[in-house]
Amino acid sequence: MFKKFTVYIITSLLIQLASAQVKLPVYADSLFSTYYLQRVSLFDMMPIQKEDIVFAGNSITDGSEWSELFNDLHIKNRGISGDVTYGILHRWQQIVKANPKKVFLMIGTNDLSRGASVDSVVKNILLAADYLKQESPATQLFIQSILPVTDHYKKFGGHTSKGQQIRDVNAKLREAATAHQYTYVDLHTPFTAADGRMDQRYNNDGLHLMGEGYMLWKHVVYSFVYGVAEKPALIPLPQQVKWTNERFFLYQPKTIVVANSRLQKEATSLQKYIQSIGLRLEVKVNTAPNEPHIALVLADHPSIKNKTEGYILQVTSNQIKITAPTPHGVFNGIQTLRQLMRDGVVVDGCEIADWPAFAIRGYMIDVGRNYMSVDLLKQQIDVMAANKLNVFHFHPTEDIAWRFEVKSFPQLTDAKHMLRNKGKYYTVEEIKDLIAYCKERFITLIPEIDMPGHSAAFTRAMGFDMQSDSGKIVLKKILNEICDTYDMPYVHIGSDEVRIKDTAFVPEMTALLEARGKKVIGWQPGGNFNNTTIRQLWREDAKRSFIVPGVPYIDSRHLYLNHHDPLEAVTTIFNRQLCNQQQGDSLALGAILCLWHDRNVGRDDDVLKMNPVYPGMLAFAERSWRGGGKQGWIANISDGDLSAFKDFESRLLEQKQLYFKGKYFPYHQQSNQQWELFGPFDNGGDVQRTFDIEKGKAGSGLPKSVKQVTGGTIVMRHFWDPLIKGAVDGAKENTTWYATTKIWRDEAGEYPFWIGFYDLSRSPATNTPPAGAWDMRGSAVWVNGKLVPAPRWTRPGAKGDPEVPLIDEGYSYRAPTIIRLQKGRNSVLIKAPVGTFKAHDWQTPVKWMFTFVPVK
Repeated sequence: MFKKFTVYIITSLLIQLASAQVKLPVYADSLFSTYYLQRVSLFDMMPIQKEDIVFAGNSITDGSEWSELFNDLHIKNRGISGDVTYGILHRWQQIVKANPKKVFLMIGTNDLSRGASVDSVVKNILLAADYLKQESPATQLFIQSILPVTDHYKKFGGHTSKGQQIRDVNAKLREAATAHQYTYVDLHTPFTAADGRMDQRYNNDGLHLMGEGYMLWKHVVYSFVYGVAEKPALIPLPQQVKWTNERFFLYQPKTIVVANSRLQKEATSLQKYIQSIGLRLEVKVNTAPNEPHIALVLADHPSIKNKTEGYILQVTSNQIKITAPTPHGVFNGIQTLRQLMRDGVVVDGCEIADWPAFAIRGYMIDVGRNYMSVDLLKQQIDVMAANKLNVFHFHPTEDIAWRFEVKSFPQLTDAKHMLRNKGKYYTVEEIKDLIAYCKERFITLIPEIDMPGHSAAFTRAMGFDMQSDSGKIVLKKILNEICDTYDMPYVHIGSDEVRIKDTAFVPEMTALLEARGKKVIGWQPGGNFNNTTIRQLWREDAKRSFIVPGVPYIDSRHLYLNHHDPLEAVTTIFNRQLCNQQQGDSLALGAILCLWHDRNVGRDDDVLKMNPVYPGMLAFAERSWRGGGKQGWIANISDGDLSAFKDFESRLLEQKQLYFKGKYFPYHQQSNQQWELFGPFDNGGDVQRTFDIEKGKAGSGLPKSVKQVTGGTIVMRHFWDPLIKGAVDGAKENTTWYATTKIWRDEAGEYPFWIGFYDLSRSPATNTPPAGAWDMRGSAVWVNGKLVPAPRWTRPGAKGDPEVPLIDEGYSYRAPTIIRLQKGRNSVLIKAPVGTFKAHDWQTPVKWMFTFVPVK
């Protein structure tokens, strides 16, 4: 009985202590120096904003130019020379009341020099941590360890004699991190030399930092400042990566060493990139002994499995070395090195051996239907190159318009024969420029002159069909002019989605191109090709494969970005097993990711805004370079490799943050979103029918869940079922399913979300939902029991029209839905009914799905 009473008393005290309000002590201004008071008054005049990241501390923090160091005006310096822990507490509210995004605190060395105990230093720091968590729970706090000291210079004896006490404080701060809800950052270890004292490279008085020290500090805290992984996010992930403990400081080298003149272009490219991050290096054939440098070497290496594009990248404290058998391999190594240079200061030591799994890794864009400026095309080519894609499939001829200039037949590009973007086409000079731009980046441009299908623009301009005798004569002249004008190894002739009336047409065009030394590519299923024509697979069904035995092929099946919503796109592309095998060979050449935005657009960059181009491209780069993947086509994260997907997603989001500022990148984290599915409920064909699960507070009175799934977009049943598996096993018509999840927030407030129940394909002319509804099926969403209203559609209930551009129909390109969340746990309930699985017409397939994901 006594034991139970004692436990009760202790428990009650702990609860009272936990719920007790944290208060800051009050100190008189007379305790502080005039400099301290000057700085505090200045800080009062420059209030912190909510998105700011604050560095607070003493002279060591004060000594840095933090916003310049990070090239980020949101990073603020709140260091004061001579400050101590009670000085931080005295001015702590000045920082906390602004609710900054993050705070980095390092304090305590001055306390110890004045005789303060280890415990008193730790107590004050933990008080600051607890107060911040209480008053601004959404602010992330990073307690940085106190730096080491050294008595080498015989200065600051009161400080430099406290090495052991500093280690004791740091140990206690590390131990208390979880209980006091902050992140501990170890700065002590990287600044410590072998003798346990501060490395002399970083200081000149035993206590304060030189420039190199601040550079190392930036490198150590970089991942915490930007919320990224400790090591750089590499996409595509190299085949072999081994990290070491060495560091190469980018401000040390003066030279890029290139002994082979064949690498001059790659060296100049690297030099320009390094210059763009504020550093200058000369390109030379050699350097002084033991001088830090970057070396580009043209040579074979036993670890390189692909001699055309493979490379070795080695980083030590004195050298960065890229070795490859070809300039293309060196170029690929440079792309990886650029990602390793993410903070512009230090490259972590590593040994990388890398090569592609597939020879062809391409991206296709249809500029026949919707013209896109050369600048926007080059932007996409740059992203391709940075992620080691090597084929740009250029589709400029279509029913809508012919946009590929042919000098012999100017009527082809006459505005009066175009249905959209009248008069917009690519001149010979622009096409040559695009080819050269690609070549500089080791990308092959493959033009597609679609024949004999998708050629209504040709017929309007010429007055006759391609398959007529006159059409064949003209087309052969066009192909000869193209071969005479451009240096391109491939020509794509399309030949799909058309009735071949003249069986000699495709063989004749193929023979002409092959006689001119071109490799010919055609769509499969498609024309009556010969066995020397490379097939590009675009379709598959549950009963038939279109791979022709013994004929080389390129995979584009289920790789059409215009059909995928952003979250599903990354999921399905990442999990794909390209060509149905782990890696390429002489027949399985690789794959091409395609973008067919059939519907008209208001602006040319809407194609990038409304389709998951860049997130999809990076997922494709990863899979086509590394190989692997899973058999079949996967729509939901739960059906793939969840662990591998989470790793990739974290790298994808880092790349978005660092390299896609100012560009459309429609993707947000979804691998942490867990759902419980409940159903099926028979709705008898009435999709509006309600069930008991909707009554009362969302999340209460639920039956036992049927299934757990992961993701921001959950595809219940794909419109290509059974080829693509949905989350609902054995899905039935006229049923209603529900899904629930929980969302935690440290602070109450309004938060943005992507919400949708069918992200329209940008190809068919799908109808817009009616006013006041999320879709045509009666779908709904509640948060904390409150119904979330559907968007106010610009064109509610509008019938789909291919010539009317989309505006807000897709969740990723309309304004996010703003929802008021409470502090702590929030309940979400999704209602997803379905009637028939039969589409009204081919343009309105039933894709039963829902999307709900927080937007950063």
